[in-house]
Amino acid sequence: MPPVTPAPVPAGTTNQLLTIAWDSANWTLTLSVSAWLLAGVTVLSCMVLLYKWWFGGFSFKSFEIDQAEIGVGSNKFRFKPNLTDKQVAYAIWVELSTRKIGLPIDFDHDVIVEVYDSWYNFFSVTRDLVKGVPVNQVKRDSTQAIIKLSIEVLNEGLRPHLTRWQARFRQWYERELAKHDEGEDGVVLDPQEVQAKFPKYEQLKADMLRVNEALIRYRRKMHELVLKD
Repeated sequence: MPPVTPAPVPAGTTNQLLTIAWDSANWTLTLSVSAWLLAGVTVLSCMVLLYKWWFGGFSFKSFEIDQAEIGVGSNKFRFKPNLTDKQVAYAIWVELSTRKIGLPIDFDHDVIVEVYDSWYNFFSVTRDLVKGVPVNQVKRDSTQAIIKLSIEVLNEGLRPHLTRWQARFRQWYERELAKHDEGEDGVVLDPQEVQAKFPKYEQLKADMLRVNEALIRYRRKMHELVLKD
């Protein structure tokens, strides 16, 4: 029986995903990749990119935060923000933008105790935001930096002022306001006029403005981070 000759493979088709051929006569190397292999690599790449985006996002541009600019330290850190970082920054920016805490204080019209209430509420909101960060994202250096900065804004920005001034001012203000509301001295004053009579009003006001300006810079930085490509 004569030997069986394998049927030739039709032109333009291949049974291999990857073939390499060397033509010694022309000194050329030919690499052939199957369409199935290319499709598989494309699908796998898309899955990896989708995973990175869904579980934290990705960025190709660095973002820098100078703690001295915000008044809570002297360090600078540069990182590539992911989706979680931007979500935290966005939530903080919204809170700072919709409360008195992140807006300039106008002592002719604002009531100091109301500003203090806003500052105190921001403590709770920021704690909730930090606690709400997914555990699998906290290990990222960039996310840790955002969390650390937010905590330092509370502990090194707000807390020192509140510890020094809030209780003293509230006690004096409530007593003084009640006195004027009852017309004890024959004069009824607005809350803004009452608070201006605080014995150390200029010192309190200067320190409040310092904290307020730092918080405004913090709000702007969070907004920049949100808009970062």
